[in-house]
Amino acid sequence: MNFKLTQIPERTDKPRGHGLTMITDKGLSTAETRNLVSVAGPYIDIAKLAFGTSFVIPDLHEKIKVYRNASIPVYLGGLLFEAFLVRGQFQDYIKILQEYGFDYIEISDGSINIPHAEKCGYIEKLSKYGVVLSEVGSKDRDREHITPPYQWIKLMKAELEAGASYIVAEAREMGTVGLYRDSGEVREGLVQEILTKIAAEKIIWETPNKDQQLYFLQLLGANANLGNIAPAEVIALEAMRVGLRGDTFHLFLK
Repeated sequence: MNFKLTQIPERTDKPRGHGLTMITDKGLSTAETRNLVSVAGPYIDIAKLAFGTSFVIPDLHEKIKVYRNASIPVYLGGLLFEAFLVRGQFQDYIKILQEYGFDYIEISDGSINIPHAEKCGYIEKLSKYGVVLSEVGSKDRDREHITPPYQWIKLMKAELEAGASYIVAEAREMGTVGLYRDSGEVREGLVQEILTKIAAEKIIWETPNKDQQLYFLQLLGANANLGNIAPAEVIALEAMRVGLRGDTFHLFLK
């Protein structure tokens, strides 16, 4: 920090086990990635190469190297896992993980239907290759079949037991599914019930919008795990985490 202020909440240190900021990289160039980590590197804990961007972006090896030189683990968006799986190329997916040295792995079932026992089997297999982040809640994009809280908890518990290190609570890019209503409003009852059974440190809450970030900081404090953060918003989020944005100005003052 650049100057001394009292009553600033203590942040966990990198490499953090909780208090994580996970960014969604939708196609930054290698040069843009260098610029990003030059200013925001200390506050980024994990970088997700969103959906299928890693398949089409040039200089992928070089871009990954930029993140790794800043001590930021990189992983492939869960949709790419599904894309390999639906094509019968699971072993090819493992080869990609090894070729590029990905040691964080996201597993999701938002685009294809994977029986839950089978999904847990993939978690168990892939946990041997790295830190597994398993996504829960993507099915709630179908508003006619909202998953009740007890089912979220059941899925989360099973996936943690199968070997996931973190559960990613789904919101999608716009923050209007899973944890949230169509308006982006938090399903507070769902969140509160989840937290009665699952430790907050094991959940990365997807919070693409500022009001969603604010909700979890107010609920869980400065060291809430927040994901789907736009790269351009990392510094603003860190300021909000420590009470130096209007929304959280009074949050940590005695």
